Amino acid sequence: MKTILMLALLAPTTAMAEAFQRPAPLQQSGAAEISFLIASICLIVALYFVHRLVMRK
Repeated sequence: MKTILMLALLAPTTAMAEAFQRPAPLQQSGAAEISFLIASICLIVALYFVHRLVMRK
């Protein structure tokens, strides 16, 4: 019974936590942009090959 009372007393302390502060977004580096470009091109090529694979003749 004491544990239930202790939990009931401690529960409101979690509700008084401070609000979440979103971190400031960082700029992308040139290497990240090139990696994204290469990944995008690879995805488009892969989608084309899947299209050719499932295309009906």
